[in-house]
Amino acid sequence: MLQEAVDALFDNGRRGRPVTGPGNRPLKSLSDMLKGKQGRFRQNLLGKRVDYSGRSVIVVGPQLRLHQCGLPKQMALELFKPFVMKRLVDMNLAQNIKSAKRMVERARPQVWDVLEEVIQEHPVMLNRAPTLHRLGIQAFEPVLVEGKAIQIHPLVCSAFNADFDGDQMAVHVPLSAEAQAEARILMLSANNILSPAHGRPIAVPTQDMVLGIYYLTIANPRPEKDEDIPRFSSADEALMALDSGRVDLHDTIKVRLPGKALPPEMLPKAANGDGEAKERTRTTLVETTVGRVIFNDSFPLAFEYVNHHVQKGDVAAIVDQCVSRFDRAMVETVLDNLKSQGFHYSTRAGVTIGIDDVITPKEKGKILDLHEKRADKIEGQYRKGIITDEERRQELIQIWTEATDEVKDAMEATFTERNPIYMMAYSGARGNIMQIRQIAGMRGLVANPKGEIIPRPIKANFREGLTVLEYFISTHGARKGLADTALRTADSGYLTRRLVDVAQEVIVREEDCGSDRGIPVRVATPTPSGGLAVVPQSILDTKLFGRVLAEDAKHGRTMVAPKGTLVGDAELRAIMDSGVEVASMRSALTCDAVVGVCQMCYGRNMATGR
Repeated sequence: MLQEAVDALFDNGRRGRPVTGPGNRPLKSLSDMLKGKQGRFRQNLLGKRVDYSGRSVIVVGPQLRLHQCGLPKQMALELFKPFVMKRLVDMNLAQNIKSAKRMVERARPQVWDVLEEVIQEHPVMLNRAPTLHRLGIQAFEPVLVEGKAIQIHPLVCSAFNADFDGDQMAVHVPLSAEAQAEARILMLSANNILSPAHGRPIAVPTQDMVLGIYYLTIANPRPEKDEDIPRFSSADEALMALDSGRVDLHDTIKVRLPGKALPPEMLPKAANGDGEAKERTRTTLVETTVGRVIFNDSFPLAFEYVNHHVQKGDVAAIVDQCVSRFDRAMVETVLDNLKSQGFHYSTRAGVTIGIDDVITPKEKGKILDLHEKRADKIEGQYRKGIITDEERRQELIQIWTEATDEVKDAMEATFTERNPIYMMAYSGARGNIMQIRQIAGMRGLVANPKGEIIPRPIKANFREGLTVLEYFISTHGARKGLADTALRTADSGYLTRRLVDVAQEVIVREEDCGSDRGIPVRVATPTPSGGLAVVPQSILDTKLFGRVLAEDAKHGRTMVAPKGTLVGDAELRAIMDSGVEVASMRSALTCDAVVGVCQMCYGRNMATGR
């Protein structure tokens, strides 16, 4: 009896049934007090409540620079209270600390001026839970705003995984000079443009901004005759013509752009017998659109002119190039320019969604009838015993997948280039063609709770409306998706904790361990026709980019990249284009360092790009 009581005191429920208190609730033992997220260690010792902090709802601040955040006045006054009080005494606006405190509490007019002065050059840190990577907490320069909501820059949302449907964020004030210096140099949002996961920029325009940039760079059909294209001597003259209504934003024009770097395909062809360029002395006349002239105004003159319509992937690639070529201040300016342009022109575009933008193709009925006949034929063969149940199932799935694809293709053909929904999907701003297919084409095949595909499709789309049966069949997938998401989140959180725990001591301790082992990475696979199929760049990006080669990359006897080369964009491109089939790269798994890993096996630090 005594033994059981002691057992229950130390670890209730370890042996037998747990001892329960009133209401059948298991009693909390000493070990329960210590373990888990709510235990003494993780709740009180590793995570404490801190002073000089606050939290509020976040809203978008489109007028902010990348390194700024909007801090509500009342919140800032409370956070910086001691600083404000000291400054009031220093300026002889208050006799002593007590009267300064009273002034702050009564929010006297002088207090706001002092607050404005105190927050200059004093960064604050913003954090959004859950903090899943190091970019979940970043430093910003505060700007005082009216209201009670924190304003954040649209481009840092992807790093925080924040949106403005009611998310909240916490603010912390670094107090000491050292803490302020660290916040400014290491944690400032403008210095954290690259993602620590893949080394590509994470502060990239999305959604409205992508849509605005896409709208800005699309072109109207080119006039048949060359002389019908308006010509301008400079970008400013073209913009004046746009303002006066002589040309449209998307009209083709020819313009001279003095000082602007041009890509090779836009340079004049060599004309004379001695290979001299025709227009060596004069600035090249560039055929482009007014919108693209405005778009290129966002970049430094040394950045090559972008003369095509720009989608989401192109924007990311452009930012990536800017990061590798220009300093951080210039990159910040470029990003802010892209943000302002994107918002401005998505507003000017007036893109909305109306019911008439979703067009169901006229041929849908014919396509479905055709495939219905094929399906009936398969059913007949099954009834006669010619094919098995499994064969029938596979055939039906095949037939209806083809039908869905045909309806999708017919639907795509009915969209015009300026259809708002098509523009949103095609530019990469929001949604994709599959979602549009469900609204305007047909829902197609769905799965049952076991994950098997039901061989009868949902022929209706959301615009026409589903029947009750179709609606219930499609609830399986929707509910399973939500349940999976909830379960996956908990699993990934626990896995992360364990990984962090085992990898704590694996730190870079030496330059080169001298290991000659490597992990082979397949770059291209031979095809039956005798050619080579190169692995997609998105896959090689995660495997080779930023790593050191363990052996020479060769194609036959041609050296492509020697052993010990750090693979950047140029090297990756060369390896992919050269016909190398397998490249061997060094890895932390093959490192021979006694403690931690060496620089060569670790490769590039993705967060800094060095």
